[in-house]
Amino acid sequence: MPQYARLAVNTRLLDSRLVQIRQLGIPDAYEITPKQLGDERGIFLETYRFDKLAEVVGHPVDLRQGNTSVSHRGVIRGIHYVDVPRGQAKYVSVAHGAAIDYVVDIRLGSPTFGTWEAVLLDEIDRRAVYVAEGLGHAFVALTDNTAVNYFTTDVYTPSREHGINPLDPQLELVFPAEAGEPILSPADAAAPTLAEAEANGTLPRWDGLRAYYAQLDAEYQSSRPVAG
Repeated sequence: MPQYARLAVNTRLLDSRLVQIRQLGIPDAYEITPKQLGDERGIFLETYRFDKLAEVVGHPVDLRQGNTSVSHRGVIRGIHYVDVPRGQAKYVSVAHGAAIDYVVDIRLGSPTFGTWEAVLLDEIDRRAVYVAEGLGHAFVALTDNTAVNYFTTDVYTPSREHGINPLDPQLELVFPAEAGEPILSPADAAAPTLAEAEANGTLPRWDGLRAYYAQLDAEYQSSRPVAG
């Protein structure tokens, strides 16, 4: 197992003809692996299926904004998170190059608080990662011109955005050697540690997020037609 895969091996939750979805060791985060269909023309795959993801998340993911970042090798973006509600769930994939994507549990009271899991995203397996509201998210580019696409469930609102320093020694994120020297934005380099963010009162709480997820699930279930 690669050294950056810190938590347990993923558990398969859904396996359909065109996609496999596995829950990560951190609750409410999922790895999505599309099945690629190839012939003499090239390949075809489904990069996103709201219905299949809803089966494991508990409700459809209401994607409202799409972003693309193109990064040099060694660039680290994150760790970022957004106030809940409404929060920002993310659906992340790589269109070109390769990146290690990190999901960090920053939810106070969570059984996996302070731990993280990493998934390789590249243009070979074409995986994606779903990150629920309230979780921390970061990635490091392994190649030059790595293009990361991420769709979010709310638009960018600077006043609700927060960060944690990805080099926080308490978290011990492991960046692979092929990433080279880390390159951070001034804002990410100046971000607080996990302990400082807790002291500042900006971290989300596990119990409040469980209630929020349950509300989204209940709203979805109540909107579904009753089987006759």
